[in-house]
Amino acid sequence: MKNMPAVLVVEDESAIAELIAVNLRHNGFRPRWAMDSDSAQREIDDGVPDLILLDWMLPGESGLTLAKRWRADPRTKEVPIIMLTARGDEADRVAGLDAGADDYIAKPFSTKELLARVRAVLRRRAPESAGEAFTIAGLTLDSSTHRVSFEGAALKLGPTEFKLLHYLMGHAERVHSRAQLLDNVWGDHVYIEERTVDVHVKRLREALSNAGAMVETVRGAGYRLTAKPAVPIMSIQASTDRASV
Repeated sequence: MKNMPAVLVVEDESAIAELIAVNLRHNGFRPRWAMDSDSAQREIDDGVPDLILLDWMLPGESGLTLAKRWRADPRTKEVPIIMLTARGDEADRVAGLDAGADDYIAKPFSTKELLARVRAVLRRRAPESAGEAFTIAGLTLDSSTHRVSFEGAALKLGPTEFKLLHYLMGHAERVHSRAQLLDNVWGDHVYIEERTVDVHVKRLREALSNAGAMVETVRGAGYRLTAKPAVPIMSIQASTDRASV
């Protein structure tokens, strides 16, 4: 269930919403439904979805207004939005795209086309770093093979520590607050305390062993990964030689 992308369907016509939800569920997605602007905002507040299917004409605020608001909100500005509406002329399509929609589907539409558009938008919005590899001061992370090593020696990291290290290495030398790390690593921290970051940073340092000093605490600001930590990095070979003396 955790790997199923969550899709928020904002549609006031229950028959259309149910049809969309059934097709999404049968094709590997986790649909959520909101029938007006107020319930849609509550769903967003409860948890940011992976994609939003947004009807233009809604009770309360219009889909166009919601799209503009969500694009201006740091929590939702990167969430893909597909507009669904009976307003299919060029001016309306342009207005929807200018409001921040990633795609626009005019009613009536086929469910096959809808699913194809959903997959296409998610592919476009997928992180470009999916196959990246980083090497900093002997520490290497390969996201395509999900492997981490220090000076050639393999390290074992849990999934959350791997994601945390991936983000820190991708933004090396920058200081990140706990809130920033929660947003970028966990995705949506509505129910997660900021102190959770401290726990995982501690686990990450332990997993990195001799390279753990590269993850620095910046007092009053947050954390950063640096190639030149205040505490010198001990090479694995030097540590092994010292232990054998």
